[in-house]
Amino acid sequence: MEEVLYNIEIHKDDESYMGKIYSDVDGVKEFRNDRIYDLLRDMTVDIELALEEFSNRSADIFEHHEEVR
Repeated sequence: MEEVLYNIEIHKDDESYMGKIYSDVDGVKEFRNDRIYDLLRDMTVDIELALEEFSNRSADIFEHHEEVR
């Protein structure tokens, strides 16, 4: 089964790059940076941390469910 975790937009204005991350869990997050590389790094780190946190919560729920049985 395929599931969309994030939608990402990146825009450039005269002075900088602006990125938006959309997710059902975290809503909308905006990032801004003068360099595209730094913008992508910031967005990637944020996604990785959110997925790690989600994974840890899922593992805790699974462990609790196993203990209840």
